[in-house]
Amino acid sequence: MFTRREALFGAAIGAAAVAAMPAFSATFAPAYIGALAREKVNLVAPPFVHPHDQVAKGGPKIVEFTMTIEEKPVVIDADGTTLNAMTYNGSVPGPLMVVHQDDYVELTLINPDTNTLAHNIDFHAATGALGGGELTLVNPGEQVTLRFKATRSGTFVYHCAPGGSMIPWHVVSGMSGAIMVLPRDGLKDDKGKPVKYDRIFYIGENDFYIPRDENGNFKSYETAGDDYDDMMKVMRGLIPTHVVFNGKVGSLTGDNAMKAKVGETVLIVHSQANRDTRPHLIGGHGDYVWEEGKFANTPAKDLETWFIRGGSAGAALYTFLQPGVYAYVNHNLIEAVELGATAHFTVEGEWNDDLMTQVEAPKAIVTN
Repeated sequence: MFTRREALFGAAIGAAAVAAMPAFSATFAPAYIGALAREKVNLVAPPFVHPHDQVAKGGPKIVEFTMTIEEKPVVIDADGTTLNAMTYNGSVPGPLMVVHQDDYVELTLINPDTNTLAHNIDFHAATGALGGGELTLVNPGEQVTLRFKATRSGTFVYHCAPGGSMIPWHVVSGMSGAIMVLPRDGLKDDKGKPVKYDRIFYIGENDFYIPRDENGNFKSYETAGDDYDDMMKVMRGLIPTHVVFNGKVGSLTGDNAMKAKVGETVLIVHSQANRDTRPHLIGGHGDYVWEEGKFANTPAKDLETWFIRGGSAGAALYTFLQPGVYAYVNHNLIEAVELGATAHFTVEGEWNDDLMTQVEAPKAIVTN
């Protein structure tokens, strides 16, 4: 069984590796850093996103974020199956952070002493030190502050990466999220013309690997770390027990469905830190899709389904044209229907018969 002592011992090895690196100090920061404006942002839980400007106002600034790591049980389906989750700010996925290109991201990462494991954060948007992972490893009762320059625009994954087998285990236990780095002059369409969104939603897709007992029932565990040995065996089979959006089956359906109105343009940011996925909006399209998540690249147009590589985040822009319920799914339909990767948009507005109409209602087959 994987114990707290073993977890911290593994973290200590990682910390020793960090200690062997050249010293990093704020004294080596460029002189202009101290003169930059600062903005403190309060993060919100997905699918929602904190307020932000789509076009940057003024020059680069330092954007301050704080995230607290929470280890806690999370119910992931209607049967009460429980994941011993590891989370950023208590949500699976962690919050979407938004800045502009050339801004500085300054994150304070807190690991309360109520936790049992060491954690860190690897930003795919950052340059050097394993995405910041080498500089952010914190044991329970510690906090650390990291600053990096957002040099490339796009959507990027972040995740915990303490080293070795700890990396996939922490990720599939819920410890990932995304950051969006907007171009300073905002998003552009395939012709280079500005495009804006009325609403933004963040969907993080997770694959979970819950161990079963001898009777085939999902097991539960007392604390984070207790499930390590059993979960690793399931993980190595590469067959998830659940594939879900935002932490659980049904997290974005029914009363929790994302809401919009006819005529509104919605930006959907979708991340998957571990496996490939293929989002599809049933009854809609991707008007503009940054499938690889990089806004410097020309967006694809009118996609029916798009591909998000494991370890990346993408973005799709769509203007809703009809009211009703739209299912947003991973179009591996087995994973969508049987394992949980389904969300809903509920859209208000007037129906347009020109786009679709039922010419004749169902009736008995005419035989003459």
